[in-house]
Amino acid sequence: MGESGDEVLIRRDGRVGELVLNRPDAMNAVTVALARALEAGVRDLSVVVDVIVIRGAGGNFCVGGDVPELDRLRRRGRAALAELFVAFRRALTAITEVPVPVVAVIEGNAVAGGFELVQACDLTVAATDARLADIHARFGQIPAGGGTQRLTRIVGPARALGLILTGDRISGSEAAEWGLVYRAVPPEYLEQAVADVVGQLTSGSRAALAASKYLVRAGPQVPLEEGLDLELEAVLDHLVGPDGGAAVAAFGARGGSGRTGSHRLEP
Repeated sequence: MGESGDEVLIRRDGRVGELVLNRPDAMNAVTVALARALEAGVRDLSVVVDVIVIRGAGGNFCVGGDVPELDRLRRRGRAALAELFVAFRRALTAITEVPVPVVAVIEGNAVAGGFELVQACDLTVAATDARLADIHARFGQIPAGGGTQRLTRIVGPARALGLILTGDRISGSEAAEWGLVYRAVPPEYLEQAVADVVGQLTSGSRAALAASKYLVRAGPQVPLEEGLDLELEAVLDHLVGPDGGAAVAAFGARGGSGRTGSHRLEP
């Protein structure tokens, strides 16, 4: 089942939703309309699916802000220009807020705002030959999609500053080594790798995955002890809730009951 729009294609197959950035002639550059459609798609799908996949049409992920629109908005003044950045920020915030995993699939270019979109997603599967970069500095610009904030939290200040200040490009393989993406595979295996990851996610408990996503996202914003308290409360709420019995039984069936003092977990 699927629906189509001008800027973003929305598809649903059972428990999996897919959003396709649909401006292939512009390498999926971000306009106000695309950003708003992305936010709406993420929030709408999160109600009816358990996993959301985001990818780009035409062999590229996304190359950031659309230059003609950026120039047009700039000519109209500060308030008009803010529309693009605010709309994109809201889309990325939606990705971090919805209670389902959001998976980015990267082939081709993921640069500037496209690179920042990757940073907001929960998991990323990339082709080894994908190209990732924050190229704002090359053109006398400043990252405006959260790159100065998220990238530092992901790879640390030294690597974040290196990428942001130089505009250096890294491959999908290097991004995996740096912890920027979850998995990088040769291009011919990309779709299978995506299917494998999505299959693992849909086999889990929606409630447990939602709680884990929230805790990982919230943890760095609070002191460690407060984060540990959040984790404890979430675990107790989950285990005494409607899914708790099934979760404990499933763990026991895998040899995690501890009755004999040893575990029989398999890879």
